[in-house]
Amino acid sequence: MNFATLALALSLAVEISPLPPGFRGRQPQLASDGKTLALTFGAGNSVYFARSGDQGRTWTKPAIVSSTGRISLGMHRGPRVAFAGKALLISATVDEGSGGNLLVWRSLDGGSTWSKGYQVNGLQAAAREGLHAMAARGDRVFLAWLDSRSKGTKLFGALSSDGGATWMENHLIYESASGSICECCAPSVSLDERGTIYTMFRNNLAGNRDLYLTRSRDGGKTFEPAQRLGAKSWNLSACPMDGGDLKIGAGGQPVAVWRRDAEVFLSDSKTPEKRLGPGRNPALAIANGVWAVWTEGDGLRILGPSDTHPRWLTADGAFPSLVTIAPGRVIAAWESKRGIQVQELGP
Repeated sequence: MNFATLALALSLAVEISPLPPGFRGRQPQLASDGKTLALTFGAGNSVYFARSGDQGRTWTKPAIVSSTGRISLGMHRGPRVAFAGKALLISATVDEGSGGNLLVWRSLDGGSTWSKGYQVNGLQAAAREGLHAMAARGDRVFLAWLDSRSKGTKLFGALSSDGGATWMENHLIYESASGSICECCAPSVSLDERGTIYTMFRNNLAGNRDLYLTRSRDGGKTFEPAQRLGAKSWNLSACPMDGGDLKIGAGGQPVAVWRRDAEVFLSDSKTPEKRLGPGRNPALAIANGVWAVWTEGDGLRILGPSDTHPRWLTADGAFPSLVTIAPGRVIAAWESKRGIQVQELGP
């Protein structure tokens, strides 16, 4: 490990603060509309939001979006954020006494004020596992979540075509022939320019916990048969609690990063898998090529378009989130022992 490089990287990271004494930010997620960066994370039982208007160099003081009920946090649980047309949306799973429900808060003034949380899952407590994904393109927003409305965990979703103002009915995305998909791995969602919805999730078929990809061309009403990612299967009698990440590549095709056993892999339209290195909890961005960040040991590894081998980003980091802010420019956020850190990734 190059500690001089690490020291420089750590000096460039921006810490998101302050928070109340005794609270540490967890599970950060980023979004950008090209001008503004939005960051959400959880701390205690509150959902927080911060904004940057200078591409991540400075941030507003974290403000509470909601502190009603117990929010789901940890192991890829936690809030998500997206720009949808003129709206800014934050989603999270909250237990207000009747089980976990997937709520969406909406802001039309850049995050200064927020609407009351809207429950997206149609059946009470069906989203109680707390694992979900949200993605938007234009005014179209799609949410996918692990659903427990019937025996076995299934993947459900819902679409909004008006920037989160209203939501269509819940639709089944996938149910496993073995009775349940992987119960503790977060799904991923991405939308392309034509409105195609891509969803990635960890399946459980005959004990194999592999990542699968499916797509919908009709606004999430129906999904095509799911296809396994990777050249091999991972037989596991437990849940790895690691669902990977999914983005749309420069050619309009989905690009995925995910974990099998103790290693991280990349999948795209050209190859079923490319090994990136040992690790877990990977995140992905597309900016003049593919950027991937993942946890190895107690720190974070990074592999950018110009890198021939992974390099260290930080010695203290976990659960990264990436967002593209301009061609060739990516912002990363992650958990650390000090709190939420944000940094632009260099070439």
